[in-house]
Amino acid sequence: MDFQWVAIALGDVAWISLAFALGLLASAIRLPPLVGFLATGFILNYLGIASGEMLQKLADLGITLLLFTVGLKLNLRVLMRPQVWAVTGVHISLVTALFGLLIFALALTGVPLFSELDFKLALLLAFALSFSSTVFVVKALEEKGEMKSLHGRIAIGILVMQDLAAVIFLAASMGKLPSAWALGLLLLIPMRPLFHYVLQKSGHGELLILYGLVLALGGAELFELGGVKDDLGALVMGVLISAHPKAAEMAKSMLGFKNLFLVGFFLTIGMSGQLSLEALVIGVLLVPFMFAKSALFYALMTGFKLRARTSLLATLNLTNYSEFGLIVAAIGVANGWLNSEWLVIISIALSLSFVISAPLNRRDDQIYSVYRDIWLKFQRTERLSDDKLLNMSGATIAIFGMGRVGSGAYDRMREAHGDTVVGIDFDGELIKRHTAKGRSVVQGDPSDADFWEKIEQAHKIELVMLALPNLQANLDALEQLREISFPGRIAAIARYPDEVERLCEAGATAVFNIYIEAGAGFAEHVQTQKLAPLTAPTLQPDAGSAQ
Repeated sequence: MDFQWVAIALGDVAWISLAFALGLLASAIRLPPLVGFLATGFILNYLGIASGEMLQKLADLGITLLLFTVGLKLNLRVLMRPQVWAVTGVHISLVTALFGLLIFALALTGVPLFSELDFKLALLLAFALSFSSTVFVVKALEEKGEMKSLHGRIAIGILVMQDLAAVIFLAASMGKLPSAWALGLLLLIPMRPLFHYVLQKSGHGELLILYGLVLALGGAELFELGGVKDDLGALVMGVLISAHPKAAEMAKSMLGFKNLFLVGFFLTIGMSGQLSLEALVIGVLLVPFMFAKSALFYALMTGFKLRARTSLLATLNLTNYSEFGLIVAAIGVANGWLNSEWLVIISIALSLSFVISAPLNRRDDQIYSVYRDIWLKFQRTERLSDDKLLNMSGATIAIFGMGRVGSGAYDRMREAHGDTVVGIDFDGELIKRHTAKGRSVVQGDPSDADFWEKIEQAHKIELVMLALPNLQANLDALEQLREISFPGRIAAIARYPDEVERLCEAGATAVFNIYIEAGAGFAEHVQTQKLAPLTAPTLQPDAGSAQ
C-alpha cells in the first residue's frame, strides 16, 4: 500500500495550523476568516514556502464547487433583467476605459512598473480591476442569509455576467477557440430531466453530496474537453438543476466541503509572488479606486429603477477586487507581457479590498440608515414591481422568514388569530408558492430601514416573529426594531445556546431553540393525540425455547 499521501498531508500541517490560527484571530476581531487565510498565504510566501500540488488542487476544487453552488441558486430570469446584463456591460466598458487611461497616464510619466506598459496592457489591467470577487460576495451573502434577497440576486447576476465576460477574454487572449466537440455540450440541456430524476433518487445523505461532486467535477471536465473554461461547466451544471426542489438541500449539504477547499484558494493568492516595497505601495494605492467603480455601480443601478437601499447593498457587495485579476495577470506574465510583480500588486490590492469590504458588508444596513438622505437623492420615483415597499395594513402578527419553521408558525398562528397574520420573505419564488397555498405572504426585508420607518408611522403590529435563516439576519432585524422603539413582543429562533443569549441581549422578548423546542413539541403532540395503547407482541416459543 502506498502511504505517500500521508507524507504530503503531514508536510502541510504547518500551513493548515497557521491558517486555522489566523482565521480564528480574524473571526475574533469580526473579520471574515478568509482575511486570516490571505494573511497566512503572505506569511508563507515571506518565509519562502511555495504553493504545493496539494494546495493548488484544493484551490481549484474550491473554485469549481463555489461556481457549482452559485449555479444551484441562480435564476436565469435574473440574468435577463437589464439591471444585470446592461449594468454589467456598461460598467465594464466605462471602468476599463477610465482606469485604462489613468494607468496609461502613469506609464507616460515614468512611474516604476507602469513605465513598461503600453496602452493595450493598460486596458488589460483596467479590465482585470473592473471585476468583483465571486468568492467573497457569495460567502458574504451566505453568511448573512441574503442569497435570495433582491440585492443578493442582482449582485450574483452581475458576477455571473462578469464570469461570462472572463471566459470570452480567456479564450481570446490564449488564442484557444472551443473545439467542434463544444457543440455537443448543448445536449446537456435536453438531459436536464435525467439530472432531475437522479437528484430525486439520491436521498438526503452521502449520495446527495456525492452526486453534487459528480455534477460539478463532471461538468468541469466535459467543458474542458470541449475547449471551454472548466469552471463554467460547473456553473452550467448547477444552473441545469437549480429549479429542482432539492437543489437548495444539495447546496447546504456541500457547503462544508466548498468552504474547506476554498481555504486553499485564499492561501494560494497570498503565495502568488515575491513581496517588495514597490509592489506593496502600488497595491495599496490601487485600493481607493475600488470606490470609484462602486460609485459607478450605484449610479447605474439607481438609474435602472432599483430602490436606493437595494442599489446600495448590491454595490457594497461588489465593493472589492476580483481573483480574476490574478488570472489576467498570470496570463500576461506567462506571455511575457507583464512583469511578475504585477501578480503581487494585484494580490495586495485584492486582499486589502477584502479587509475593507468585510466591515462594509457587515454594517450595510447601518450605512444606509445613517446616510439615507444622501442615498435617496439618487433614487428614481419610478421603481420595479419587486422593489417597492410592502404594505402590511391590518396585520397584527408579522412572521419574518417563511421557510419551514416560519411556515409552520404561520399556519398555527393563523388558526388561532385568523387573517391578521402576515408572512414576509425576500424570496420571490417562495412567496409565489405560499400564495398558491392561500397564505398571505408579501415580499420584504426585515433589515430594511425604509420599511420599518413606514411601520413606525402607522402600524398595528403587536407581535413580530423572527424565523430568519441565520443569527445575523435575526440580529439585523432586532437592530431595526430597536431603532423605531418597537413596543410589541419579539420572538426569535436560535439553533445553539450561545445564540439564545445574543438574541436576548439584542432585544428579543422570547427566544426558542428550535432543536430543543422540536423535541418538546414532539412530546406534546404525542401526549395530546388519542393513540391506541402500545402492546408488546406475544412471542410464541419455538421448539428450542420450549425445551
